[in-house]
Amino acid sequence: MTSVQSSIEQPSRPLTRSDYKTLSLSALGGALEFYDFIIFVFFATVVGKLFFPPDMPEWLRLMQTFGIFAAGYLARPVGGIVMAHFGDLLGRKKMFTLSIFMMALPTLVMGLLPTYAQIGLWAPVLLLLMRVIQGAAIGGEVPGAWVFVSEHVPARHTGYACGTLTAGLTSGILLGSLVATLINTLYTPGEVSDYAWRIPFLLGGVFGLFSVYLRRWLHETPVFAEMQARKALAEELPLRAVLRDHRGAILLSMLLTWLLSAGIVVVILMTPALLQSFYQVSPTDSLKANSLAIVLLSFGCVTAGSLADRFGAGRVFVIGSLLLLASSWTFYHTLPTHPELLFPMYALTGLCVGLVGAVPYVMVKAFPPVVRFSGLSFSYNLAYAIFGGLTPMVVTALLKFSPMAPAYYVAGICVIGLLVGLYLLAKQR
Repeated sequence: MTSVQSSIEQPSRPLTRSDYKTLSLSALGGALEFYDFIIFVFFATVVGKLFFPPDMPEWLRLMQTFGIFAAGYLARPVGGIVMAHFGDLLGRKKMFTLSIFMMALPTLVMGLLPTYAQIGLWAPVLLLLMRVIQGAAIGGEVPGAWVFVSEHVPARHTGYACGTLTAGLTSGILLGSLVATLINTLYTPGEVSDYAWRIPFLLGGVFGLFSVYLRRWLHETPVFAEMQARKALAEELPLRAVLRDHRGAILLSMLLTWLLSAGIVVVILMTPALLQSFYQVSPTDSLKANSLAIVLLSFGCVTAGSLADRFGAGRVFVIGSLLLLASSWTFYHTLPTHPELLFPMYALTGLCVGLVGAVPYVMVKAFPPVVRFSGLSFSYNLAYAIFGGLTPMVVTALLKFSPMAPAYYVAGICVIGLLVGLYLLAKQR
């Protein structure tokens, strides 16, 4: 990082009321937008039965449904790269707001789509198209949000800011889980299949419009504003500079994104459907347990970010990866024999997944401000397209051989988190 770039960073100072307002509005807006993106997965079982042929085997239907879910991830790099390019040249706030428009409309449309019984193969095709648009939107939202909050606060509070924002995003998952629980509580399975599954998607469209309104109150980041005043913005295509000068940061960020995606996708997003399909847990109980896990996850995100500020990311990833490995392994292996432990073990595992709150702390600091949005967005979205998109399909395929597939996958990812933590510790020395 050059001296000019270093001097552009926020000065050391306490967090102000304005900082907390920015964090609160950013986290709330991110929660509402993330709700739009993930509500699909909570109704994966119902959607799979409505949008695919009825005679399809259960495992294949689930794989096809998660395949459409994965399409949203595969579209992320395009949306993320384009928005990050303009975010580095025109401003963080403009792209931060644009992403919501691209999320609200397809969510609303998904709630109005006709099913396979009504229009045949066009049903999954249209569903796929809406997921692609959503993916492009979220590709700009998540890295843009991390950059936005990190450039508003002093450097020594970067972990807390990123952890808080990540907790806001996971709260969007909680909101989706609560809405799904409410729908499954108020309506019978027949009513959910007939029409009630549409309600959460229609609500998502309204949430999206509300998010747009919220972001009107946010201001451009001081870091970008100063770069703009100094005419220190990128003189070439930001992504070109990233690919040429920051390959190590790209690799590190992609590995951390793999850890993040595995924790969120497998433990939080896939597990409710797996509980229903493979462990005969009722939709209501599985979603209640999931909601509890997400509450602990959000708390864990803020804690992990704050600990990274104080003790460094290396220690957080070493200890956190070991804890996640132990808790997730125990959780999945006790489900068949001790179903009464579902709630406490899922909650503990959710808390340990909160390790992902320290991921953006490392990624934000890995790139200089002039190409930060592009570098973080490219690394995060490319990795999420590969690992986040393929993870559900890989785990579902492995379930044909062993019901412990989620435990094995998460364990492997924890080893990567441990190695990254050891690398960061060695780098500090």
